[in-house]
Amino acid sequence: MADTDAGLTGDAGTLQRLSTVCARQRAAFNRELPVGADARRDRLKRCIAMLVEHGSAFARAMSEDFGHRSQDQSMLTDIAASISPARNALKNLGKWMRPERRRVQFPLGLLGASARVDYQPKGVVGVISPWNFPVQLTMGPLIGIFAAGNRAMVKTSEFTPATAAVFEHVVPQFFTEDELAFFSGGPEVGQAFAKLKFDHLIFTGAAGVGRHILHAAADNLTPVTLELGGKSPVIVGKSADIKQAAERIALGKMLNAGQVCLAPDYVLVAKDCEEEMVREITRAVSVMYPTLLTNDDYTSVVNSRHRDRLRGYLGDARAKGGEVVEVNPGNEDFAASNGNKMPLYIIRNPTDDMKVMQDEIFGPVLPIKGVANTEEAIDYINAHDRPLGLYYFGRDSAEETRVLERTISGGVTVNDVIFHVSMEDLPFGGIGPSGMGSYHGKDGFKTFSHAKSIYRQPKIDVAKLAGLKPPYGAVTRKSVAREMR
Repeated sequence: MADTDAGLTGDAGTLQRLSTVCARQRAAFNRELPVGADARRDRLKRCIAMLVEHGSAFARAMSEDFGHRSQDQSMLTDIAASISPARNALKNLGKWMRPERRRVQFPLGLLGASARVDYQPKGVVGVISPWNFPVQLTMGPLIGIFAAGNRAMVKTSEFTPATAAVFEHVVPQFFTEDELAFFSGGPEVGQAFAKLKFDHLIFTGAAGVGRHILHAAADNLTPVTLELGGKSPVIVGKSADIKQAAERIALGKMLNAGQVCLAPDYVLVAKDCEEEMVREITRAVSVMYPTLLTNDDYTSVVNSRHRDRLRGYLGDARAKGGEVVEVNPGNEDFAASNGNKMPLYIIRNPTDDMKVMQDEIFGPVLPIKGVANTEEAIDYINAHDRPLGLYYFGRDSAEETRVLERTISGGVTVNDVIFHVSMEDLPFGGIGPSGMGSYHGKDGFKTFSHAKSIYRQPKIDVAKLAGLKPPYGAVTRKSVAREMR
């Protein structure tokens, strides 16, 4: 920390440190250029070593932040799921870094002209990470950032202070501050962080906050990737295996207690299959989670504010004519608990005036809406904001094609939910209100790189040959005529 930071603590000290670290990172980046493959691989390997050595500590911290979070889930969805993309980047980095040859117009190629695209690092990249997967949604962007040859600064969520503290303790053991630096604090720190003159900024979180991030970055014309969310719908076609669909929807909804940006937000199913769908989801939850309150596998809602928000959705739905079905396999008394765990609640007969059909739910609440046919489901989805994910269940290839061609979403998983995010060779991102830009794998490498166009002119005077050099005359007119044809 710089001498000017002496005596400052908490958010005040962090605010003082932000611009100092950003300047140090940019200076170190400029000194290092060009950033070779060995340096990039070294940083990726250090990411892996940090996660392997301290994975259990991160998992314990996440459980502390949530009130309870499954250790096994955290090791799977946050630790292992961060190591896998790092290894993928190590394996493919050489291919990603190769210049791309591009075509030049005839006859310049015959005369010795050439064109290529070089992928260069951008510089210093800012990461504003969320609370729901506080390790994976921090490390995932960092993998692409380091593979592309950049330095990084990270602002962690104030909702996960224990996890942030682990990062701040272990990162200096593996990285110098001018390579990677972490910052924690409240909204004031977040606002100041977003206003830094980054070369790229990635934010993962709520759409409302994303708008503020975009405004803050605009003053510096900082390129921004927004990973937001929204209401990811499920269409269950008439040809679907209802039991299988219900099991997979239940798994996706109960994972992390529904606190997943890609969690199935609501289900559109044929009216004559709705009763069976409710029954099968209830059965599937009971098999996976025979109890909930003391079940180590089931994660808590992150805090009382979010628990009360979810309860407010239930009260609003009841008041507006919805039927609320509590899925409580062990018949446990959640009201007597001093924690924030919640069972799954299915809402039948949801209407658009209910808050649960307007806001991203982000918790164990699942509206199920009966529709006449798939066309009605498509029309309903198209009448609302474009979602981050969309899920179709069915064995009718023609119907599947209609769903894929007539809906627009960030990504799609067919006959399951969420899984497209785990495919490292697929770009992950939203569209419109669910986000802008994408990352993961090669697409992440490109997001955090600058694609520099390089054209090499041959010895011949091309300008004269093309009629570009005054005085203009017959050659110029022939060039125009040729193009006009």
